[in-house]
Amino acid sequence: MPSCSSSPELIDIGVNLGHDAFDPDREAVIERAVSAGVTQMIVTGSSGASTRTALALARTAPGRLFATAGVHPHHASELGDELFAELTELAQAPECVAIGECGLDYFRDFSPRATQRRAFHRQLELAASIGKPVFLHQRDAHEDFTAILREHRAQLAAGVAHCFTGSQEQLTAYLDLGLAIGITGWICDERRGMHLLGLVPLIPPQRLLLETDAPYLLPRDLRPRPPSRRNEPAFLPHVASVVARARAQPLAALAASATAATRQLFGLP
Repeated sequence: MPSCSSSPELIDIGVNLGHDAFDPDREAVIERAVSAGVTQMIVTGSSGASTRTALALARTAPGRLFATAGVHPHHASELGDELFAELTELAQAPECVAIGECGLDYFRDFSPRATQRRAFHRQLELAASIGKPVFLHQRDAHEDFTAILREHRAQLAAGVAHCFTGSQEQLTAYLDLGLAIGITGWICDERRGMHLLGLVPLIPPQRLLLETDAPYLLPRDLRPRPPSRRNEPAFLPHVASVVARARAQPLAALAASATAATRQLFGLP
């Protein structure tokens, strides 16, 4: 799909467009993104309700918006047999391009860890059964996360470590598992993201994807600062420019490789 601006074409692989922060101006948010060169967006599903919303939004803009279908570890306790059956059906919709957001989060522990692990296993099995990639979340659970992934990796089509913020050791482990790496505005955070500047050059170009995780993770170095703390996909070019500088490559080259890699991993037109 051609860009509607002179900016390099980008794809936001993770935007929580169904979040109520976008209720007042969702259409305008999409228009601003397209004007900024973000021509396609993948709307994140992280619960039964948000997956339904993500798919509904994707159906309003075929070829522009896509969706994931999944249950975030925070909501793992909700993934009973009834929701899993519904998720299995929703995941097979053509607008759904990945299973997730799924994984483990031992930082918040909003669901018991054993329940998180069970929900993770089930969603990986679902992804394997229908041949779609996985959109992965991990926080403070690296060892269990990688152990579970290793059990299923041979059966999985592909996957991306969404919103990567980890160490070089973790990056190496994810690359060894054949995962793509999603980089957000965390790299723009002088308090906790500066280590990523040294890590992004280690990511092969065909494995480096870009995302905002909007409305979260507004880049802290964005100028002028938006009047609210809300992030939005129109700010993805700023994240891309920081990543490109860290990799010592032209923005256009980074955008081209990230866009091509995203299309290949998610099977986008």
